[in-house]
Amino acid sequence: MNALPSDTRRFRAEREAEWRRLEHIVAVAEKGSVKALSDEDLLALPVLYRGALSSLSVARETSLDLELITYLEGLCTRAYFFVYGVRTTAGRRIRTFLARDWPDAVRGLWRETLAALLLTLTGVLAGYALVTSDPAWYDALMPEGMAQGRDFRASREALLSTLYGGTGQEGLSFFATYLFTHNSQLSMLCFALGFAFGVPTAMLLVYNGTTLGAILALFAARGLGLEMGGWLFIHGTTEFFAIILSGAAGIRIGWSVVFPDDGESRLDSAARAGRSAALVMGGVVAMLLTAGLLEGFGRQLVTSDLARYAIGAAMLALWLTYFYRPRPAR
Repeated sequence: MNALPSDTRRFRAEREAEWRRLEHIVAVAEKGSVKALSDEDLLALPVLYRGALSSLSVARETSLDLELITYLEGLCTRAYFFVYGVRTTAGRRIRTFLARDWPDAVRGLWRETLAALLLTLTGVLAGYALVTSDPAWYDALMPEGMAQGRDFRASREALLSTLYGGTGQEGLSFFATYLFTHNSQLSMLCFALGFAFGVPTAMLLVYNGTTLGAILALFAARGLGLEMGGWLFIHGTTEFFAIILSGAAGIRIGWSVVFPDDGESRLDSAARAGRSAALVMGGVVAMLLTAGLLEGFGRQLVTSDLARYAIGAAMLALWLTYFYRPRPAR
């Protein structure tokens, strides 16, 4: 139908009944759910939607009044989500995220994950070598709040007691909360600072590694390297994996800013990389929570070195299997 601007009233009169019915169907679905619609309304919905789209196209092409065009645009937009939108429950979305979206996003960052791992290991080796060569480096590398009395002024017995001594349930809860908060902040910084060409992210990964290397050097100097390894391993395989993934997400964003795809602006490239990296970060929160529980409770309640290593190894195997096991195509 080739309507002219002067024919707006006739155009509306011929089709308004269909628009009103579509509006009623959409309103019922919005207030309740699609299940609230009758079979007749469900069958009519796509037909009425296509009719509204056709009316909108005619209204735009023939420059009918703006009020009518605005009304049809809003109606078509609302109807679109019920005709083509994906409607699912929150539980189903969570299951899809855990079963597909998160591991797929992590596998897509495998190069960046290796780079983040190498940066962390570089920091560990540097911190260990510096403290071993000169213990004065320990105070420079290790924040006092994290050291909590574990330094070269402490005796072997005092350090040993920090590995196996209990602090009570209330103390354990506070410790778990503190460490979860600290590790979450570090992970968020690794991710958020990636836009600055990934440089701050790389520096944070190296620095985090140096603190680990420094504390390992301290306990190794007291003949407690194996014991300290178990104390760290029970939670560290989850915690450091989470931080490395956060760093990988930041590196991906930084790389996309420096080297955008052909024909794509740096801003668009960063936005695209940020969407996939954000999926990784959504799951990293769950990993950090798990690490916080292992750190605050598991390693204090489990005092056997063998059990600590076994739990840490089991968690590492669990994460590696979960992320990198082959999955059938979608």
